[in-house]
Amino acid sequence: MRGFRRPPWWALLLTVAGALLFMRLGVWQLHRADFKEALLRRYAASSFAPVQDFSRVAMSPPADGFPRVQVHGRYLADRVYLLDNPQHDERGGVEVFVPLFLHDSSRLLLVDLGFLPGDGSGKAPQLPALSTDDVTLQGLYVPPPSTGFEMGGDALTAQKSWPKKAIFLDPAQVARDLGYVLYPRVLALDADPAAIYVRVHTLDFSSMPPARHRAYAFQWFSFAIAAVVILLVLNRKRARRTSSTSTIDDSDEQR
Repeated sequence: MRGFRRPPWWALLLTVAGALLFMRLGVWQLHRADFKEALLRRYAASSFAPVQDFSRVAMSPPADGFPRVQVHGRYLADRVYLLDNPQHDERGGVEVFVPLFLHDSSRLLLVDLGFLPGDGSGKAPQLPALSTDDVTLQGLYVPPPSTGFEMGGDALTAQKSWPKKAIFLDPAQVARDLGYVLYPRVLALDADPAAIYVRVHTLDFSSMPPARHRAYAFQWFSFAIAAVVILLVLNRKRARRTSSTSTIDDSDEQR
């Protein structure tokens, strides 16, 4: 190739290996973006799906599905948990979770009642009273909220009064706090115009949405291009400086 010298074999090998690795990482990020977008579409479509038998999906729900189920039970009304990190509006607020006793089951089902807006004061909003009678609930059987990273250990056991508030709601901590075994997922109730709760449920991809995966893919592809460009720049032939030498030779001849 004119203008370029042949690079050392090890430099060529490292460049090819690095570029292939960067390309592979970029493709993987694109696949993750497509996967999450498909999950979001499937989640949205699940809200209009027919109701399934809860007993069939309770312990082994589909990994990429969100069954719409109906359950019958009784709220453990004096054991309310408030998730304090959702950002539905600028006034703040909490996502309210309540355990539900199911008939003929020793497990508790954690129910996501929805988002209760705050008044901007930073204080937890006043919770409406929960029914202590048997109730029939309907909604999506979805994975629990992501736990993230919470410093300071178990924040629930340190609280002695109810409702209990946490930045992250870890199902293992909730089960320990209640002294019961929980179902592996939670019930996100269907929207109800008459309810005080805002029920706009979606999958929690706030830390890594599909758009961010695509941004990382672009970054990895850029690294692959940069590796090839660096190899070419480092092995570009430099023009020989012959003008000064020829000038000296001409002056010698004139003498």
